[in-house]
Amino acid sequence: MLCFPNAKINLGLNVTAKRPDGYHELETVFYPVRIHDAVECTDAAETSCQVTGGLVPDDGQDNLCLRAFKLISADYDIPPQQMGLLKRIPVGAGLGGGSADAAFTIRLLNDKFGLDMSSAAMQQYARQLGADCAFFIDNKPVLASGRGDMFSPLQVDLSDWFLVVVKPPVHVATAAAYARIKPRKPLTSLTESLHLPPTTWKSRVLNDFEQSVFELYPEISQIKASLYHAGAVFALMSGSGSAVYAIFDKPVKLHELEQNNLVYYNI
Repeated sequence: MLCFPNAKINLGLNVTAKRPDGYHELETVFYPVRIHDAVECTDAAETSCQVTGGLVPDDGQDNLCLRAFKLISADYDIPPQQMGLLKRIPVGAGLGGGSADAAFTIRLLNDKFGLDMSSAAMQQYARQLGADCAFFIDNKPVLASGRGDMFSPLQVDLSDWFLVVVKPPVHVATAAAYARIKPRKPLTSLTESLHLPPTTWKSRVLNDFEQSVFELYPEISQIKASLYHAGAVFALMSGSGSAVYAIFDKPVKLHELEQNNLVYYNI
């Protein structure tokens, strides 16, 4: 059985407080986009995972797909699987590729073996693998709070716009990004801002990681500036980076940015 995990972008990201458990309180909107990996499971004598593609994060021995399988198989009697993961979502980008792979593996196993798990049950498994994993179970726009794992439905639709993602050859370590963050209360309501047209978002919808990450990697800041120069109505770094997405009101080709970066169009 085959499935195609997709990436996400963050429409705004506010880091509002430091939690007693060492994590941070977040306010963000997860929005699914059309950059895909592929995960396949076939019956086998023993469970293993082979990772292929130009964006291979490891040797496949401890990736999130395998961890998701082990989590489900601990509670359900399912046979060993040969797992194949084709990577197309870049890693270290703030696009949630690993989390998507894990969540879609849970969904795939539920469908393949008729486990009859509810969405809520699958989300509970996914939360054990990463804060944003559970989002990809339902895979619809949500307002995320807490550690980024508490969801409220949100009506936001960018299908009439043209989305572009630019991934520079930079891997931003999440821990390093959080180490430099200074929590603050947002000046504007994220949900209220996102109900306005994207043409109004530039001064209202912010990513609190940008300041510290841009200090470490000024090339990411330059990408954002280049996207605005190319006519974007809105641009923002996704998650803790390093990818930057932009919203355009018409199709574009960004030839200069293609020279040194991965560029994904009409996602």
